[in-house]
Amino acid sequence: MQKHYLQDLIEPVVEKAGFELVRVMTIGQANPTLQVMIDVADHSRDLTVDDCAEVSRKLSDVLDEKDPIKEKYSLEVSSPGLDRPLTKPEHFQRFCNYVIKVETSEKVENRKRFKGMLLRADDKEIVMDMDGVEYTIPYDAMTKAKLVLTDELWEEYQAAHEAVEL
Repeated sequence: MQKHYLQDLIEPVVEKAGFELVRVMTIGQANPTLQVMIDVADHSRDLTVDDCAEVSRKLSDVLDEKDPIKEKYSLEVSSPGLDRPLTKPEHFQRFCNYVIKVETSEKVENRKRFKGMLLRADDKEIVMDMDGVEYTIPYDAMTKAKLVLTDELWEEYQAAHEAVEL
């Protein structure tokens, strides 16, 4: 998967604050939004709004100083959500036995779109099951990958979080 041109500037700031950079993306042309998705590095707790605000302030300082984006833009720091993007081998390894979607830049086994159970992942490729057929997809061929929000994923999330009374 391709790296965003600002990733090398953003990632050290995010990591120094104790978080993991999940994805950097620019959305829009006129007045673009620089979208930065982060997560708690050790996955010991959920990411909070305060965490996002802290990282946003730190990134703003660096981006203002280095000024890598010449036009007016907005900075958005957020959590990856339940249907999170998968952008690193570690993400795929962490989410084995979950349903994922993958898009590739070139055909892999005569397809460019895949949706199925992630079986295995190493540092070079993943293996996923689609309707009983296993597909091996190298990371280099991927353009997009994400978890699919399923009933099982939602139930697992709910079980891990106490009910909040409003």
